[in-house]
Amino acid sequence: MMRAVRTAAGILALFWMCVIFAFSAQEQEESSVVSETFTYRMVRSADSLFGLSWDDEKLHAIADAIEGYVRKAAHMTEFGILAVLLYVWLGKWEFAKPKTMFLAILMTALYAASDETHQLFVAGRSGRVTDVMIDSAGAVLGVFIFAGVEKCIIFLWNRRRSRGKELS
Repeated sequence: MMRAVRTAAGILALFWMCVIFAFSAQEQEESSVVSETFTYRMVRSADSLFGLSWDDEKLHAIADAIEGYVRKAAHMTEFGILAVLLYVWLGKWEFAKPKTMFLAILMTALYAASDETHQLFVAGRSGRVTDVMIDSAGAVLGVFIFAGVEKCIIFLWNRRRSRGKELS
């Protein structure tokens, strides 16, 4: 079962790298439209959810103000997901957990660097060391959050099993 999960994680990691590559291949104008549309919809949804009744001008102003932060959060999230997929896939070789975490983060950081290099060849885009750092921070957060959740689940599972044995 675990072998299938790890194999699936490896396949999904490759797929996810292709998704990241496709986003990076978008020219600046196309990338900006996607980002602006997403941010505007997010602000409009918050307006509806909380009943704020902001007019369209206010919605656009807020969306414009937070778009950069939303883009960086999206970068951190996409590279956090990649790092988690690589972390699960690397478990196939039974490395000690800290080593597996480090390798997943390193592989993700290297992919982030290659992604920024790729953007140097896309019209209107640029490769930035700061983006590699942001992407790598997303990888660190993703792996540590995943490992923390994994630890909590294992702890609760073991606790439940030990209580079941006490009752029998």
